Amino acid sequence: MYNSKIIGLGKYVPDNVVTNDDLSKMMDTNDEWIQERTGIQERRWIKEGSNDTSAVMGAKAAKMAIERSGLTKDGIDFIVFATLSPDYYFPGCGVQIQDMLDMPTVGALDVRNQCSGFVYAISVADQFIKTGMYKNILVIGAEYHSNGLDKTTRGRGVTVIFGDGAGACVLSREEDTTKGILSTHLHSEGKYADKLMVEGPSIAHWVPEILENPDDTSYFPYMDGTFVFKHAVVRFSEVIMEGLMKNGLKKEDIDMLIPHQANLRIAQFIQKKFRLREDQVFNNIMKYGNTTAASVIIALTEAWEEGKIKPGDNVVLAAFGSGFTWASAIIKWS
Repeated sequence: MYNSKIIGLGKYVPDNVVTNDDLSKMMDTNDEWIQERTGIQERRWIKEGSNDTSAVMGAKAAKMAIERSGLTKDGIDFIVFATLSPDYYFPGCGVQIQDMLDMPTVGALDVRNQCSGFVYAISVADQFIKTGMYKNILVIGAEYHSNGLDKTTRGRGVTVIFGDGAGACVLSREEDTTKGILSTHLHSEGKYADKLMVEGPSIAHWVPEILENPDDTSYFPYMDGTFVFKHAVVRFSEVIMEGLMKNGLKKEDIDMLIPHQANLRIAQFIQKKFRLREDQVFNNIMKYGNTTAASVIIALTEAWEEGKIKPGDNVVLAAFGSGFTWASAIIKWS
């Protein structure tokens, strides 16, 4: 058995910055209201006319990660792509990456676990490497939210939260099992699926029904914000503690926590509960909003770029979101 370790990180966000004041021109909202509830000051939205998509952004982040890993595209054995906003209903974005990067005909897998998608994707890739099946795996999280949001006052409770972007990493085989990804922990509770979802199009509510009713909002995201918040703070805590206990670690052993950037208030709640200092938690939701499957990997990349993660550090990734699904990964950085 092997461990896997991250040997390359990359990210990409669109140039187009959309501030809270910009949103106030589209809907009945304001900067104070948004910051008080979410901590978000601005987000990146793909500009109309841009060629960016989830796959295109993912490819840009992937190129950076591969270059930083010291490998070439031909050294990648497998692709795992996490997104809730694929370019096509099918096929998934993973195969597009294989084509866009002109890679050999390696396998490609898509993960549809929304906000916890990247941590799930890391877990899948980690298992392939642990068993010896693959040596180097490209893992991507990318989202194109802005083209599917209700940009009116009706949709403000959700629309102000989300942003576009992508991040990627290269996982590689590590023979020292005291280093790299020590464990991952995955959970779901599907009875609450309707608390954070997009209903249509679906088997019961396909495109013709949506077109027949111009007031149909089933294709816009729906979220019961209070309900999600209450569950998130509980599940975040549980899954972080699960990972720490599995590896004989305590709260005090956390060097860097990278939480899913869902809401700054959730991250602050967890920070306070775990008695972590500001320099032990990395948040960038203020700049990018919630980029769902991309948020953890974008934040991890930025934390590393800023020198906030060093060899030997205990790094914890944690996420909670639609499904409900939640997950954590415990990493001994190397």
